[in-house]
Amino acid sequence: MKKDLGSKPYIFPQPVLIIATYNEDGSANAMNAAWGGITGYDELVIDLGSHKTTDNIMRTKAFTISIGDVDHVVQCDYVGLVSGRKVSDKLERAGFSVTPSRFVNAPVINELPLALECTLEKTDGSKIYAKIVNVCADESILDKEGQVDLSLFRPVIYDTSKLGYYSLGERVAAAFSAGKAVK
Repeated sequence: MKKDLGSKPYIFPQPVLIIATYNEDGSANAMNAAWGGITGYDELVIDLGSHKTTDNIMRTKAFTISIGDVDHVVQCDYVGLVSGRKVSDKLERAGFSVTPSRFVNAPVINELPLALECTLEKTDGSKIYAKIVNVCADESILDKEGQVDLSLFRPVIYDTSKLGYYSLGERVAAAFSAGKAVK
C-alpha cells in the first residue's frame, strides 16, 4: 500500500550540480545546487534563488555546471555551505582550481571530471534557463569510443528526503532494448 507524502521535490536521482562563474574582479566562484535538470537536447534549467553565483550569471550571461563526484564530495558540499558573498576564495579553500572555458565566459573546475558549458537564455523568477554550448570531460571517464562511461565516472546524487549524498550503482539494463522482452 502506498502512503501519501504530500507535495515534495522527490525526483530521484538529483545530480549534485556545481555552478561556476566569474566574479566582477575576474576571480572564480562556485556553488552547489541540486535543483536542476535537462529540458531539451541542449537546454537545461536550474533553480538558484539569490546567490553571488546568480548575480554573476546575470552579469556575464554564462556559467559552467560540473557534476559532483565521489572523490570530491567534501569539496562539493563545502562550496554549497559557504557563501561567495562572505568567502571570496572558497574555491581555493575547497582545493579546486579552474581553467577558463574555451566556449563561454566562465571557469571550468579542473578536479571535477565532467562540465557543461552554458549560456544564459532567460530567467523566470529564480529559474535560470540555459543553452548547453559544450560538454567537456576528462579522458579518465571516457570509454574507448570517447563517450562518458558511468563505470569510470562516479557522480554523486543528492537525496532530498534524507539530506544525503549517494553514488550511483551498477548498470541494470540496456535502454531502448530491455523492454523488447515484453510480449
